Amino acid sequence: MTSSAERFAQNLNFGLLGRATELKSRLLFVLGALIVYRLGTYIPIPGIDPQILHEVYQQHAGGVLGVFNMFSGGALSRMTIFALAVTPYISASIIIQLMGSAVPHLAALKKEGEAGRRKINQYTRIGTLFLCILQAYGISTGLEGMQANGASAVIDPGLFFRFTTVVTLTGGTMFLMWLGEQITQRGIGQGISLIIFTGIVANLPSAFASTFELGRKGVISTPAILMVLAIALGLIALIVYMERAQRKVLIQYPKRQVGNKIMQGEATHLPLKLNSAGVIPPIFASSILLFPLTIAGFNAEGGPEWLRMMSVYLAHGQPLYIALYVGIIVFFSFFYTAVVFNPTETADNLRKNGGFIAGIRPGKSTADYLDYVLTRLTVVGAAYLCLVCTLPEFLISEFNVPFYLGGTSLLIVVNVIIDFVGQVQSHLFAHQYEALIKKSRLKGRK
Repeated sequence: MTSSAERFAQNLNFGLLGRATELKSRLLFVLGALIVYRLGTYIPIPGIDPQILHEVYQQHAGGVLGVFNMFSGGALSRMTIFALAVTPYISASIIIQLMGSAVPHLAALKKEGEAGRRKINQYTRIGTLFLCILQAYGISTGLEGMQANGASAVIDPGLFFRFTTVVTLTGGTMFLMWLGEQITQRGIGQGISLIIFTGIVANLPSAFASTFELGRKGVISTPAILMVLAIALGLIALIVYMERAQRKVLIQYPKRQVGNKIMQGEATHLPLKLNSAGVIPPIFASSILLFPLTIAGFNAEGGPEWLRMMSVYLAHGQPLYIALYVGIIVFFSFFYTAVVFNPTETADNLRKNGGFIAGIRPGKSTADYLDYVLTRLTVVGAAYLCLVCTLPEFLISEFNVPFYLGGTSLLIVVNVIIDFVGQVQSHLFAHQYEALIKKSRLKGRK
């Protein structure tokens, strides 16, 4: 027999969207914000020859610049005001979170609640501004050295061009950071993730078109294309399964007396996700690798020998790049899991509320047990992330498949969709509950 909760879930559908006014306004705000972002990816910075820039980019598209272009939604290849995308913001967030474990002041701010979070966000914005200026200046100097057929990509190189480029690119990233915060507060989902998601999805049609064009020209065989598509579908299924996977720890509550009544003991579950860090480790890993390599990629032509060697050995699909990528993913899987879940704090909360795990003493023993379970889950989760993110790397390097079909892009797209749909469904549930409460009140008045 179907329970009332199951019937409620079955009756819930997106047809309720027409009556959920607040949800509609949030969705329209997200749509409008993402349209503004996409329009900005086509506004070029001043002083650039687009034809020469396109020819220069084609020479470097197979390296790290191709990965950066994926995160910027194609803005880097067109050198627009959003060419830096949100990568400096992600890098600044990484630095602040790492410092939070080592700097006592930041560690104290984390415990101050909302006020501390606002101060940490302010430090992140300042760090983003600094990284933007540094990265934008490196790109501006690199653009001045780029040439194709004897012509420079910059129409009038010099100090004024560098200044305008730094101001434009920095302003573009700071605007995207603000836009992401607005989406999070006034829309649905996590704003920065949605911006990255939009950039990837917007370029998927051209990625498929270029892949099929390579197949038509005979560069990639038809069986190879079918194999890549099959692997991509398999990875999507794996991502959905692993992101939904949980370890449920049984929590029991003893009998308690409330007034003259004795409340029966209850049993519930503490859900621990297999991949608690989500999509953060691959994004962090890509950002850390892209930060120095973006400048190196733009300046490798006329730069010193060590800079050219770094660009070669850390190119997309190279063994050193993959090794560093895996190492950073594993590190941030454990680090970010420790940030989002504190076993000691969880054990204290359970003890205060009278909850306990069967066979485990409350307090330190519970914290140790939760830490043991979470560590084992994180090992599996980190291995899963490494598999998803590195398997397509070999296919990309072997068959020259566009980066948009890589594991990181698939992981981001699937995770953002799961999170977005989950939040929309939560709003629909809340709206239907409100409608039921209103109906019950009207019936009571009658």
